[in-house]
Amino acid sequence: MDEFANMPLDAPGRRRLPVLLRRAWYSLNQAFRRRIAGMGLTPDQFTVIRTLLEAGPDGLTQKALANAMSSDPNTIASLLERMEVNGLVQRRPHEKDRRANRVELLPVAREKYEASRDEAIALQGHVLGQLPEAEREKFLEQLETVADACRDLSNPPR
Repeated sequence: MDEFANMPLDAPGRRRLPVLLRRAWYSLNQAFRRRIAGMGLTPDQFTVIRTLLEAGPDGLTQKALANAMSSDPNTIASLLERMEVNGLVQRRPHEKDRRANRVELLPVAREKYEASRDEAIALQGHVLGQLPEAEREKFLEQLETVADACRDLSNPPR
């Protein structure tokens, strides 16, 4: 029988979801930050570039980018300002919605992404390599379920 079955979810001796998610995210982010520091990108900038590359040649609006990255619009706006100053992205008014900006990658962003991508893949491989190979996809599927549940809770019904 599970030794934790009769303990409250927030008992000090239990594994707690918020603590573990935060520790995993923070540690992964710091490890990636150290690995790509010399390439002139932060982990968040890498994620912006990857998200825009996956979106296609027309780029995304800032709002769509914030949604795709599970981030808030103010954080994305600040991040994009720094990336624009560094010559990684350009924002231009949306062709149909004057309130929106479309974000596009500049060539140097693609170069920096390619230089950093191998580090991202190696880091993910190392972390997932701690699990038995047969359980990796199941773990990612379960993590996606948890992430979706957290997102649903953070978006109040309209």
